[in-house]
Amino acid sequence: MNDPGGTRGEAPGPADFSDPLTTRELKRAAVWIGMATAVVALWFLAQPMLLIVGGIVFAAILDGGTRLLGRILPIGRGWRLLIVTLAGFAFIVWTAIFAGATIADQFESLRQVVQTQLERAMHWAEAMGIVSHDGSQINEIGKQLMGSLGRLTSAVGTALGAISSLAMILVIGIFVAIEPRLYERGVAWMLPMARRAEFYDTSAQMGRTLRLLMAGRLLGMAVEGVGTWFFLMVGGVPMAALLGILTGLLAFLPNIGAIVSGILMVLVGFSAGFNTGIWAIVVYATVQTIDGYLIVPMVAKRSVDLAPALILGAQLLFGALFGILGLALADPIVAMVKVLLEKSAEQKAENAAEAGAA
Repeated sequence: MNDPGGTRGEAPGPADFSDPLTTRELKRAAVWIGMATAVVALWFLAQPMLLIVGGIVFAAILDGGTRLLGRILPIGRGWRLLIVTLAGFAFIVWTAIFAGATIADQFESLRQVVQTQLERAMHWAEAMGIVSHDGSQINEIGKQLMGSLGRLTSAVGTALGAISSLAMILVIGIFVAIEPRLYERGVAWMLPMARRAEFYDTSAQMGRTLRLLMAGRLLGMAVEGVGTWFFLMVGGVPMAALLGILTGLLAFLPNIGAIVSGILMVLVGFSAGFNTGIWAIVVYATVQTIDGYLIVPMVAKRSVDLAPALILGAQLLFGALFGILGLALADPIVAMVKVLLEKSAEQKAENAAEAGAA
């Protein structure tokens, strides 16, 4: 038969989708393009996603308080949730008023004490030969410390952005806590029917883990804040109330928060004398021991046992990528990811066992 077009012996071109090779290459290209697009979208949408995660964490706190209150008050869940929400907001308002009325002036004193103590430490290092005598290293270290302090102050000082982000987290958390099953069913609706039972089981386990994790975190914050304030006040350490509040707030950040609060505590303690500084070290060690060896293990046994090095690494990574919000939410995110991986491994093991039995 004649071949007027002269197409015999020619290979299919890239526009010929019927060729298996072209189809396979197009699928590979689509996968790589999709992955690149997902990474870019994740980068640009990281902040809103963290706000959503923060709302879910806050919803877990409200839900945990509502369940705990249900053991005491036999009333409807809506009323218990309202009581817990109002109590939480009342505590926040009281803390803000108390801090503003009694210890707001101590922040400037704290800054001056920390700066003076750092200068003394640098001069001691110079006398010991640790840094050069010309003062260049002292100035460089001082600039770095002040730069870090400035970045932290800038992050905290953006009041409008911080307030709007906090408001979004609170609103999302309240809405999710009011009707959690509604949003859970909405996510399950996007999954195949065969995967929904597994999703509900994993979601329930994640919720329980978050509730226990946040309960332990709040308990640790209360113990560290109140204990630090009381013992520092007994030992005559200046600004005991302010250090107690800062220690309690920083306790929400495991590892890193304890280090920052400990440095502040020791610097302020030694500013009042050697014995006072030793007492501040003893208080810090005692409070951290109680939290680390009593509260944290008790919560970890009932929720998720997270290795300290894993949490610290996640905090450094999330803090570098997403700022203070990523640093604060690193622990809950790692806990949820661990639960997800554990449930996935259990499901695969069950499927393998069923296949082997069949």
